[in-house]
Amino acid sequence: MKKIKYPDSEMLAMDLADVLAAELNGILNTKERVTLVVPGGTTPGPIFDILSGVRLEWSRVNILLTDERWVPEDDPRSNTRLVREHLLVDRAAEATFIPLYAPTDTPEEALPELSKAIGPLLPVDVLVLGMGLDMHTASLFTGADNLEAAMADDAPILMPMRAKGAGEPRVTLTAPVLKGAMSTHVVFTGKAKNKALKKALKINDPLQAPISAFLKGATAHWTSHK
Repeated sequence: MKKIKYPDSEMLAMDLADVLAAELNGILNTKERVTLVVPGGTTPGPIFDILSGVRLEWSRVNILLTDERWVPEDDPRSNTRLVREHLLVDRAAEATFIPLYAPTDTPEEALPELSKAIGPLLPVDVLVLGMGLDMHTASLFTGADNLEAAMADDAPILMPMRAKGAGEPRVTLTAPVLKGAMSTHVVFTGKAKNKALKKALKINDPLQAPISAFLKGATAHWTSHK
């Protein structure tokens, strides 16, 4: 794993947006379409704000989330809402967004159709992951009901996930999908999360520190300032 520390969040956002744009553009020179997978949460917002204005053939870019809370898209906690407001705007409005949510009572009801739409887009070309203080990534939480199955090599594309402290039910891309990404970037802010990453590397157990499963060959981008 390569690790890059930035002096502040603004520099992190500017640099990572440039890196992502360069990678996407490079891949578009070799294939017709590119798949970009991004996290929800508050940290990626400034990155999305910059990336959305980059001159790129966005009409050839597929965008999907690493995971989603099972809430309507207009809910303040919706990751889809974040992406629609910060990334799928400006030039990037031409990109194709593939949702991880459908208006059903439970994730299980919608998973077959959602997975069917994602399958043809794999493998992921460029992946951006977030990380929690508890060392979770996407909605792969330690102690979650389906974590072990989601981390297995034969896991399906998507799985529902329920975990203590996670709030509402969620749906997440599974480990094989995330591990299959051609390029992986992990982004986080604050000294506490840096300690969490070091702990994850030391533990090196995907069931106790899910983020550890995706660090090999990845680049971590961070700043001590939130």
